[in-house]
Amino acid sequence: MADKAKRQVQRPLSRRPRVRHNVTAAIGADICGGRFPPGSVLPRESDLCETYSVSRTVIRESLKVLETKGLVLGKPRVGTLVCDRSAWNVLDAQILEWMGPDVLSSELLGSILEARRTVEPAAAFLAASRATTQEIADLERACDEMGDAGGDLEAFTAADARFHETLLKASHNQVFHQLSSIIHAALFHALHASNRAAAGYDEALDVHRALVDALRLRDGARAEACSHKILALAARDLSGLMGGSEKL
Repeated sequence: MADKAKRQVQRPLSRRPRVRHNVTAAIGADICGGRFPPGSVLPRESDLCETYSVSRTVIRESLKVLETKGLVLGKPRVGTLVCDRSAWNVLDAQILEWMGPDVLSSELLGSILEARRTVEPAAAFLAASRATTQEIADLERACDEMGDAGGDLEAFTAADARFHETLLKASHNQVFHQLSSIIHAALFHALHASNRAAAGYDEALDVHRALVDALRLRDGARAEACSHKILALAARDLSGLMGGSEKL
């Protein structure tokens, strides 16, 4: 009897994280989707409880999570304010997922491309003198996987993302190394968009292989130039996707 009572007490606790995760995702998606636009105040906790069919405790915990992501901000005597999009942590994988089609906005993709143009050529230059034999082999393997993907967009993009993350790590710059994990989700979405817009993958694959060759020869200038060319191809493809946006 005691064991049965113990199981009854523990059962709600085992479900609680899943419920909070689902509600956090639901509110986050409603914010990113425009149901609760920036600058607006979220409904009262009691109304949110009714809307999402959960307790006040779950709502409060979910709002705390969303506040850490920059989506909302609690203000005394005002309520929970939806933050401006500039405050959102757009490198967060969940936010990118909740944004849905908005993740393909020229503003966001342009910002990611600008960041890559600043970081990746420098990382390639450093990697030419610092990359280990194993890291160069990993980059070559990523190229092989890109080539083996054929017309499979998902497989090609996954290998493409591994290539660029490995390149940042191969620079052996501590900040660049950290960036490789921080920007993973944003990088994947940006690569997916440019690869989807590309007429084919052969041109991009050739430049990726040329970059690996430059690293193997320890030619920093050539590696940097190849990185610039990769990014120029991405900009061209994204520009076509976004209708020639000047941002890109």
